[in-house]
Amino acid sequence: MIFKDRRDAGRKLVPLLKHYSGRGDVLVLALPRGGVPVAFEVAEKLVAPLDIFVVRKLGVPGHEELAMGAIASGGVLVLNEDVVAGLDISDDVLERVAINELEELARREEAYRNHRPPPHVHDRWVILIDDGLATGASMHSAVEGLKKQFPAGIVIAVPVAARQTVERLRPEVNELVCVDTPELFRGVGQWYDDFGQTTDDEVRDLLQRAYDRRLSPAKDR
Repeated sequence: MIFKDRRDAGRKLVPLLKHYSGRGDVLVLALPRGGVPVAFEVAEKLVAPLDIFVVRKLGVPGHEELAMGAIASGGVLVLNEDVVAGLDISDDVLERVAINELEELARREEAYRNHRPPPHVHDRWVILIDDGLATGASMHSAVEGLKKQFPAGIVIAVPVAARQTVERLRPEVNELVCVDTPELFRGVGQWYDDFGQTTDDEVRDLLQRAYDRRLSPAKDR
C-alpha cells in the first residue's frame, strides 16, 4: 500500500485502533518528528490526548553510529549491555554522553511542547506511533523507556514496517498494529508519495492544535 503522506497514513491506521476510541485511559505518543503527523490523525479520531516521546541514541564516542544505549523522555536510560560490556565502556564515558543527549532531549521537548508539562503515563494505555519501522531501534528504545514509567499497557502502531521488525517487537508490547508489512521492504519512504521531512514548526503546530482541541472538543470538528 502506498500512502499519500503521513496524515493519510494516520487515517488508514485508525480502523486498527478503533477499540481504543473514547477511552479516558488512552494516551497517544508520537516519535518525533515523522511520527507526529501520523499520530495527530489517530489522536483526533480516537478522541485521545497527543504528545511526544523523544528518544536520543547514545553513540559510542568516535563511532557514533554504534549505539551503546538510548535516553528517552522522562530521562530514562536504556543500555545496550552487549555493546557496553564488549567495548568496556566506562561509567564516566557513558555518563558524559548521556548528559549531552539529555540536554538535547530536554531542548527538543521544550521546543515542541511550548511550556506544556509532559504527560503522565502511569497506569495509562499508551499508543506509540511512528511513520514506519525499518530496524525498529528507536521504537525498541521508546518501549523500554516507557516500561520504566509503568503504563497500564503499550501499543505500537505504525502504517508500514519490515516484517522481521514487527515479529521482533511484537512480544515486547501488549499489541502491535501495522497497516502493511510488505514482503520487499527497502525503507519507509518508498511507501509514501510524499515523504518530505517533517519540520519542527509542523511538530509544534500539530501538538498545539491537538492540545487546543482537547480544551475545546467542538473546535474544528
